Amino acid sequence: MSAAVLPWAVMVGYGIIVWRLTPRFVSARGFFDATSKKGAAPGLWLLVASAAITWIFAKSISNSAALAFAFGPMGAVGYAFYYFSFAVAGLAIYLIRTRGGDASLPAFLTRKYGALCAKLFIAAIAIRLFNEVWSNTKISGLYFGDEGTLAYWIAVGAVTVFTVFYTWRSGLRGSILTDGAQMVLASVLLAGVLSYVLPGLSERGLPEISPEANLAGITFAALALVQVLSYPFHDPVLTDRGFITTPKTMLRGFFLAGLVSGGFIFLFGFVGLYARSFGLEGNPAVSVPGAFGLPLMLIANAIMLTSAGSTLDSTFASAAKLAARDWTRDLTQQSSVTPPAKMSLGRTAIIFIAGLGNLPLLSIYFGDQVGPAIIAATTISGTMVMGLAPIFLLSFLPGVKPLSFHLAFWPGLVLGGIMTLEAAAGLSIVPAWVDLGVGKYADDLGVNVYGLGLCTAGFLIGCLVPQSRTNNS
Repeated sequence: MSAAVLPWAVMVGYGIIVWRLTPRFVSARGFFDATSKKGAAPGLWLLVASAAITWIFAKSISNSAALAFAFGPMGAVGYAFYYFSFAVAGLAIYLIRTRGGDASLPAFLTRKYGALCAKLFIAAIAIRLFNEVWSNTKISGLYFGDEGTLAYWIAVGAVTVFTVFYTWRSGLRGSILTDGAQMVLASVLLAGVLSYVLPGLSERGLPEISPEANLAGITFAALALVQVLSYPFHDPVLTDRGFITTPKTMLRGFFLAGLVSGGFIFLFGFVGLYARSFGLEGNPAVSVPGAFGLPLMLIANAIMLTSAGSTLDSTFASAAKLAARDWTRDLTQQSSVTPPAKMSLGRTAIIFIAGLGNLPLLSIYFGDQVGPAIIAATTISGTMVMGLAPIFLLSFLPGVKPLSFHLAFWPGLVLGGIMTLEAAAGLSIVPAWVDLGVGKYADDLGVNVYGLGLCTAGFLIGCLVPQSRTNNS
């Protein structure tokens, strides 16, 4: 089988497996809450597999290898630190559900801070969903051809249309069921990759890393540990799964999923270490499989399709819930009362975000400056949500009110916008004294540390202001 035909054969095989696993019909509760035909919630291990694979993004696999290539083992460790997000989100959602009985994060925000604050939160996480579409379809397409080629665009279209169709039909239930198989497949494929990479690394040894690169890796790892306090709350793909089982099952499942997915990402970092040891150029997630030939290329293609597909169907299912239930109804209602008519609105949202989410891929036709600027603008969601940490983690404090939310949320949004402008326009806006650490992530670490402190201070000030002054907030 030729290298040109190989990716298409993998795509067809992947499609057949997913198609056979997807239910043909689901109820409204199955569509939005992943219940079975009998109304049963997913079991522990299905939740673990689903939550884990939805955070093994195609871009995360690629990033882990690239960071290990750049910074050595600390790059892979630092990226794995982001998977502490499961513990942070799990504990917070457990308390939200057991103390307040809320059916979703927007419902919790409505009860604690008011409907306007919940709407602002929904708008912020909608940006995250938009970002997930193009970033995963792009990486999938690159395994079929260079960016902008006919093969690339056909692959992007095929992955998008196929995933839209089965998610449109089965919603979160279909996403959960396919996630289980995708996690098993991804684990087998990872073992295949390591069987090629580890013997060579064992023989040659880990690559030499300069002290500067190692310190830059430590800086990145510190950035990850700061961001996990807020990062998980703006990912509805993760948090939606926090409300579909009992609180105890969810908490156990989230801790296990964090270990599984974090371990997977760390282990894939060995691909980047191999590339550095053997002097391979380019993206390690592509160059290393290419160096071994067709067998490993087959495995790499399958991993990328599996991870991209699992993230896309979860993104579409979350977009359906966001538009049909969280945005349009009384957010304090429980999920079990969702009427079947909402499914039509949810399905429309799936089609809408699939089309809109792929538009950034067209940026390659707008020149060297406009294209990267469009792509960079979509990354605002990663930094702008630093204010969510006190909003969720300090919500138990007395005196919380809409002002508390706003004094935490908006500073983070502004700082995220500044960082995005820097990246998109190549400007130097943040002063040097803000930098913490060494290397390209020193700027980000400084902004996140000081920014989190500013957002937390704003939240606490909002709690201290007497309620009578904020009645109109």
